[in-house]
Amino acid sequence: MEELIKFVQDEFVTKKEFPDFGAGDTITVYYEIREGEKTRTQFFRGVVIQVKGTGITKTFTIRKMSGTVGVERIFPLNMPALQKIEINKKGSVRRARIYYFRGLTGKKARIKEKRS
Repeated sequence: MEELIKFVQDEFVTKKEFPDFGAGDTITVYYEIREGEKTRTQFFRGVVIQVKGTGITKTFTIRKMSGTVGVERIFPLNMPALQKIEINKKGSVRRARIYYFRGLTGKKARIKEKRS
């Protein structure tokens, strides 16, 4: 059964090429919004808290601060409305899921940039 699912995913699901990113990276996600017959592109820039799943079910969570309120959004990597992903900064963190980031404010909420 798993082989059949994998075959269908490989053959019929169109995959887009996005750069590799992980927890702690600051990225900008451009996605399309349809309002009636009009379409527009909106972006969401924030820190990646987690990357979860594999293959077609892969998702990632981004957190940004909007004023004093933290806003999180979960994006499926295979979402058709996803146009492009830009990596703004590579972050240096020790964990794959940085949920502790939610509780930090001010200077403590900074993530060191990874050296290239």
